[in-house]
Amino acid sequence: MANKPIVDFEALKNNLSNVSKPIQVLNEKAEITDQEVFDSFSDDDLVEFMKKMVWERALHEQTMNFSRQGRMGFYAPTEGEEASEMGTVLAMKKNDYLLPAYRDVPQLIQHGATVTQAYLWSRGHVAGNKFEARSMMPQIIIGAAYDEAAGVAMGLKKNGEDAIAFTYTGDGGTSQGDSYEGMNFAGAFKVPALFIVQNNGFAISTPRAKQTAAPTLAQKAVAAGIPSIQVDGMDILACYAVAKAAREYITAGNGPVMIETLTYRFGAHSSAGDDPKRYRTKAEEQPWFDKDPLIRLRKVLEDKGLWSEEQEDKLVDEYKASFKEAIKEADAVPEDKVSDMLKRTFEIPTPEMKKEIAKFEAKESK
Repeated sequence: MANKPIVDFEALKNNLSNVSKPIQVLNEKAEITDQEVFDSFSDDDLVEFMKKMVWERALHEQTMNFSRQGRMGFYAPTEGEEASEMGTVLAMKKNDYLLPAYRDVPQLIQHGATVTQAYLWSRGHVAGNKFEARSMMPQIIIGAAYDEAAGVAMGLKKNGEDAIAFTYTGDGGTSQGDSYEGMNFAGAFKVPALFIVQNNGFAISTPRAKQTAAPTLAQKAVAAGIPSIQVDGMDILACYAVAKAAREYITAGNGPVMIETLTYRFGAHSSAGDDPKRYRTKAEEQPWFDKDPLIRLRKVLEDKGLWSEEQEDKLVDEYKASFKEAIKEADAVPEDKVSDMLKRTFEIPTPEMKKEIAKFEAKESK
């Protein structure tokens, strides 16, 4: 997929304060804006991208249904961000190390975890962390995954691995000190890290305009000496091409890169119950709904005779059926015990903790 370098990161490194138009291959009207890059994708590539976005949209819809039924723990909706998430993660290799935030569960699944494990993680069950993917568990602390990524990338560099650490945060995450500290370390030691900012416009209810006066969030990498770029986060082709180019630049030994994807969260911040209607108007939302990444690529595929409504409906039914099986598997896993949780806290329990373990074991045995 996509052999043409879409970004000159070395030029960006020499002109870090430059603010350019976000990279785009397919605009909101489904018009091709970069024919050479578009032509580098085969028909099979385009169909596969569409399937991945349909999968994530179906995952969001079905998981929100489970949440309303009280069958999930914390869940961060992803509707609207499919191009940003699928486009970037598909450009990575399985030996790359993912440092996800809590909205990055779809990427974690694509990188190797199972849906069942993701559901168990949402419930706070220890089995939800026992995935084989080369990844940490999703980070709840805002921006902290950037620190983790810098450290993991240092380890990859010291081990001489042909791999990178890639991580995500939202626009709100760039207002946290952890994000800058992670980027500063990565830039100073020239480690193989890719920092992705999914700018969906809001840090829960705080709009991006009230978080920072910076013209772009990508520019926040400037102080760390890291080349950065904005990309249309509703265009999966652009997200993939830019992420792929960034990975190639990083693995060539050039140090880290930061990508800001301009995307939008169609619904609430989380399943915990915030109401977007209290801080967003329909007039603000509609232009972003019109940029829906699925609508955009769907039109291209339909025009090429590669996609149909029937085909998509069948896929959605298949995906949702698999998610229903995954929740059943999660339901069948024995509940985590408090005594086991305490045993995992320290390698050698303290005397007081030993008493607590014994107390809970006695209760659990009844």
